[in-house]
Amino acid sequence: MVSGEAIAGGPGAIEQLRRDGHRLRFVTNATTRSRAALASELRALGFDLADDELQTTATAAARALAGKRVLALTMPGIVDDLDGIELVGEGADAVLIGGADETPETNHVFSYTNLARAFHELEAGAELYCLHKNRWWQTARGPLLDTGAFVAGLEYAAEVEAVVVGKPSAEYFAAALEALDAEAQMTWMVGDDVEADVAGAQRFGLKTVLVRTGKFRPDAVERGDVRPDAIVSSIAHLPEWLETAV
Repeated sequence: MVSGEAIAGGPGAIEQLRRDGHRLRFVTNATTRSRAALASELRALGFDLADDELQTTATAAARALAGKRVLALTMPGIVDDLDGIELVGEGADAVLIGGADETPETNHVFSYTNLARAFHELEAGAELYCLHKNRWWQTARGPLLDTGAFVAGLEYAAEVEAVVVGKPSAEYFAAALEALDAEAQMTWMVGDDVEADVAGAQRFGLKTVLVRTGKFRPDAVERGDVRPDAIVSSIAHLPEWLETAV
């Protein structure tokens, strides 16, 4: 999905994968809407999935930060998914950096004032967490700056290293495998991001397929040292490709 539009052939590919007997888990670094809202949006685009098949970074953060006092610089839409976290404005145990989008709320979330507040909490001993560290994200208008730039700035200023709760963290892929009751070496990760999807999954032992849609850039593969097990033109071609690969 790019800017709210489904990749051509995507919904049909999901249906075919289910007919072929594959168990599916949808793992996303999307950070601007709740899991229920995002699942509903995907169904409206024609994708067949239940809410509990969708794994989001906000729910991962809720597990990782349960019981802690957290200064959360996140979009309002995911607050309901941060269940079990005490959201505070100061005296935090942890700072959580969320995601960016094209709405005016992003300008507020990542304002200088809020980033300075986060820096103050980190200097006072709070730990730094982020939903992801993506450098940029793909829109219909082209690539736009993503959260990773703000996370890197706070890491540099406070001399700390952020804990990433979404892709490419091992814990995120482990949660997906647990939900599927699957073994890593028998599972395929399919995505458009060489770093977050392919490299992260390979480090955890999964097989990988890179799709030539969304964030895909040929030069990212050519100049890097990450090699997916396969590259396909689109997820629309995945079911047919898998029939010959497994």
